[in-house]
Amino acid sequence: MKHVESKEMFEEVIKDGNVVVMFSADWCPDCRVLDPVLPGIVADFPEFTFYYADRDKLIDLCGELDIFGIPSFLAYKDGKEVDRFVSKDRKTRTEIESFLQTALDK
Repeated sequence: MKHVESKEMFEEVIKDGNVVVMFSADWCPDCRVLDPVLPGIVADFPEFTFYYADRDKLIDLCGELDIFGIPSFLAYKDGKEVDRFVSKDRKTRTEIESFLQTALDK
């Protein structure tokens, strides 16, 4: 998964195609629970390009996007947000896959 390093990079990567940005942090236990399943999720949804955004490095962007809990996922199509899975709750593989399928259908 590629890393978003700045707000400018974020704005650039979401411009074209189907993109999912996962907002997370290294210290977040609910985020780390996803580490073993993320490669499989990425492989199962080749329609998306996936990016990792460190919430602590991009705290201002998170505020602008109303992301106050992690892990959180935002889906974009050609620069337009089409869906979001944003909360402070732990997420399961099934929930993430359902979110991604819904985003694809939009």
